[in-house]
Amino acid sequence: MQVLIVEDERNVSSLVRSSLEAEGFTCAIANDGEDGLRQFRELQPDVVLLDLHLPKLDGLEVCTRIRQSKLVRKDPYIIMLTAKSAEVDRIVGYSTGADDYIAKPFSPQELIVRLRAVLRRIMRHQGEQSTIGTRHFVIDYEKREVMVQKFDDGEIEAVVLTTVEFDLLALMASRPKRVWSRSELLDAVRGADFIGDERSIDTYIGRLRGKISPPDHRDRFIRTHFGIGYSFEDD
Repeated sequence: MQVLIVEDERNVSSLVRSSLEAEGFTCAIANDGEDGLRQFRELQPDVVLLDLHLPKLDGLEVCTRIRQSKLVRKDPYIIMLTAKSAEVDRIVGYSTGADDYIAKPFSPQELIVRLRAVLRRIMRHQGEQSTIGTRHFVIDYEKREVMVQKFDDGEIEAVVLTTVEFDLLALMASRPKRVWSRSELLDAVRGADFIGDERSIDTYIGRLRGKISPPDHRDRFIRTHFGIGYSFEDD
């Protein structure tokens, strides 16, 4: 797995790099936002560790440009690094397309645990069926593409999803009408050793609904089961 570390504090980036490389990960370092984007386009890494406060372009802008880029050959897993831990900052980070969030200071071991969970998920999907088809969806595991017909009388269209959004949709669509708890969803898309608040799944589901559902019927395909979790339904 290749990891791009975009961090202007050289002591932090060096520590992270040495820790990850000791565990077998391949790493590259960028010290500002512009260099981070340049290296991202050249390397197409599996994971981007992205500091929120960067020279030239801040982390939120870099994250947004990565998600909007038409040159992306594979969808990277983006982890935002920041000294701020307030919930509002976390939501802002997710709204730009970040998949995960780690507040500084953090231990390299915590980061390694999360990256191993990402690696396990990638390996798990390699052995799954290649395509799921429902009445309004075609979900392609190999290409990691989703086509959806939001309206019954409308055309089918491609939707661009982040890594976590795709994995959530594919998981729930693999067993329609099954109710998944928040902890089950987080365990499935990040690994059982995920460290964080399981309520963050609500943010991911909200973003996913906004991309796949009609504007006036956001719960058409993903239903909320209060006090339990969510299910995918496409009758």
